[in-house]
Amino acid sequence: METFTISDIEQRTGFSQDTIRYYERIGLLPEIRRKANGRREYSQADLDCFTFVAFLKRANMPLKEIERYIMFYNAQNYKGCITVLQDHKIMIEEQIADMLTALDMMKYKIANYQELMGHDPSQTGPANEGGHLLEDN
Repeated sequence: METFTISDIEQRTGFSQDTIRYYERIGLLPEIRRKANGRREYSQADLDCFTFVAFLKRANMPLKEIERYIMFYNAQNYKGCITVLQDHKIMIEEQIADMLTALDMMKYKIANYQELMGHDPSQTGPANEGGHLLEDN
């Protein structure tokens, strides 16, 4: 059976060793096995769990929700797991919609400013006191 050190987990997940220890302390993982010299020894299942936690963190799931998901998972409460994941999926979809709206607005503004500059390429336009152009001419 392949085992991993805390450095391996750090490299594979991007979590610092302090974060890994903290996540262990708060119970995101069951108690980690230790070698005779006291060093942590992680299994593939431990690595898989940390990898999934890293994925959830990158998806901006709050730590409390990750803890809730892990609690449901450890209790084999798969309905609870689905609920946590579905709730976060909805939040991600809302964020994506918001970001697409923002992206469309930026594309519109860029195209508008390029069109305005096309009339007079030397025109850079005045900036307001804060240095930002908020309104189209």
